[in-house]
Amino acid sequence: MKINKILLAAIVLVSASCKKGFLDQVPKANISNAEYWKSANDLKLYANGYYDAPVGAPSNYNTTLLPSFSGYNQAGNYGEDADQGSDNMISIPYNPTLNSENVVPASGGGWDWAQLRTINYFMANYQKVTDKWDNVKPYVGETLFFRALFYFNRLKNFGNLPWVDKPLTNLDTQELFQGRQSRNVIVDHILEDLDKAIEYLPSNGSGETFRINKEVAMLFQSRVALYEGTWEKYHAGTPFGVSGQDGTKYLQKAASVAKALIDNPHGYQLDNAGMTDGYWKLFNQTDYSSSKEVMLWRKFDNSMGLSQRWYLFVPIALQRGITKSLVDDYLCKDGKPIAASTQYQGDNTLANVVANRDPRLQQTVFVPGTAITTNRANGAANVVFTRPDFTNSANVPTGYELYKGHNTDALQQVENSTQALIYFRFAEVLLNYAEAKAELGAITQADLDVSVNLLRNRVGMTPLSIGGITTDPNWKFPSLSPIINEVRRERRVELACEGFRHDDIYRWAAGGILITNWKPKGAKLAQWATMFTPETLSKYPTDANGYIEPFKNIGSMANGYQFKVSRDYLWPLPSDQLVLNPKLGPNNPGW
Repeated sequence: MKINKILLAAIVLVSASCKKGFLDQVPKANISNAEYWKSANDLKLYANGYYDAPVGAPSNYNTTLLPSFSGYNQAGNYGEDADQGSDNMISIPYNPTLNSENVVPASGGGWDWAQLRTINYFMANYQKVTDKWDNVKPYVGETLFFRALFYFNRLKNFGNLPWVDKPLTNLDTQELFQGRQSRNVIVDHILEDLDKAIEYLPSNGSGETFRINKEVAMLFQSRVALYEGTWEKYHAGTPFGVSGQDGTKYLQKAASVAKALIDNPHGYQLDNAGMTDGYWKLFNQTDYSSSKEVMLWRKFDNSMGLSQRWYLFVPIALQRGITKSLVDDYLCKDGKPIAASTQYQGDNTLANVVANRDPRLQQTVFVPGTAITTNRANGAANVVFTRPDFTNSANVPTGYELYKGHNTDALQQVENSTQALIYFRFAEVLLNYAEAKAELGAITQADLDVSVNLLRNRVGMTPLSIGGITTDPNWKFPSLSPIINEVRRERRVELACEGFRHDDIYRWAAGGILITNWKPKGAKLAQWATMFTPETLSKYPTDANGYIEPFKNIGSMANGYQFKVSRDYLWPLPSDQLVLNPKLGPNNPGW
């Protein structure tokens, strides 16, 4: 695609700045060109930049809001649970944010508003287009969606924010030096933008492939509302809470919009129900055109120069490993937790760990006999997993190696892989609905049957019965109801390693429960005693019970992560911005 020259000029002007300041400075003049802002196609070209940088765009092109994970040393979105920091996965070296090692930055630190300027520039100019409204409104809807996405990402990091919904063109403008508004006010603005986006966007099947549609915007709206609803509920009474708010209205919004999606005649459904390894097969495809579950995805095509390098093949585990904490949360096939089920075979070996367990475990973690590489050149035999490779420089730190998202095709285990990237899938809708209803104290068996139990049915798991929940002595949240614990478990298992867990821990105010003083553990090391030299195994310290404890010999991690619940739920604002605009202060709690 050749970038429109007028658009490119606008982008350069909007992105350029000779001096850093609040909102990264502003454009010094409006773009005005009689040949632009005339047709819906002009708007489409502009909106393309939200998805990806067009060929020919300058190096400072910074409007893209959807990630591509196309670089080296990445595991796509399947490494996000480790990269963001969570109890699902860890990486080497350890995550310093979870260990409260961050400091107030002098500048930068994520306080970047360039994308918003570009979005608001569109909103200030699209009315100039003389095309029919029906041709214009999809791109207005997309822009409102991406403004909501931009603000939601900033909200999660910084909490209270300035709300700016117009392009800033004068250094003395009042909006430039305003203070921050309460987070619930910002969320109300986000939901309003999404209400309009949902109104303007085409429904599934009537819009263009690879573009935001009405249903994607609805899913995202349920995500935002659930996030803020639970944040306000569980942070109430702390410096991170919102005075006078308990999150109820947002939980109600999350439940209602998710249910509307479930009932949507133009909607989606789960893929691969009842299929052998159907859960695993969902995450390693090159094309989701026929998927009924994947709602938005990114296609890579070598003929267009579009590929990614986050190929996942053993032994390169990219120094990321699944934790024992996650593995232990998978139920046995009888629907009972491992502490209460006679089906549990222990964890002396990987084969024991997955035996009689929720099938999603074996489709998430490599176990002996699992194919690593198929379709090899010259008819060579398949490569099969027998053990984690502890000798590779990028080895797995826990012994539990990521299988979810792994494509076994040798043609995809190359530097120009075209394995597709999933952005939104319908399973999240089901989980958002179940959680919102549970948090409201209004969940019924009928609610579970149209949400959680559809996910369990896909893999042949025992359904969740609201009246038959087995007490788990190891529930992560013993002070909460059994149904909330089980809905949260289901969310953790279904969305494992897709980048949701970090946000879940933060919005549940669960850092003190799940992270502070937590020492990540892995598999039992002794199971590989005959497969590696003592010298190799000595690099993997273990706890008193023989489980790998990757950070045991690191002084700063001797007592586990030192996450500070009085500080670490939000990032600090950079000090230069507080000097430039004192109205932004004070800094976030604890900073």
